[in-house]
Amino acid sequence: MVLGIMLLVVTIICAIAVIRGLKERNLFAAGFAGISVLVFGWFSVMTIYSEMFPDA
Repeated sequence: MVLGIMLLVVTIICAIAVIRGLKERNLFAAGFAGISVLVFGWFSVMTIYSEMFPDA
């Protein structure tokens, strides 16, 4: 469960980086941060889901 929460914190930080990259019109950085949001978000949600429902 701790790993899922840590990944969720990383996802939030990456989402802030997406907004900052778009504000500065740095699409390269915003793209990488967006990909990071998708990947870390997926892993955090699935980790929390697997901890809540271990038999599913």
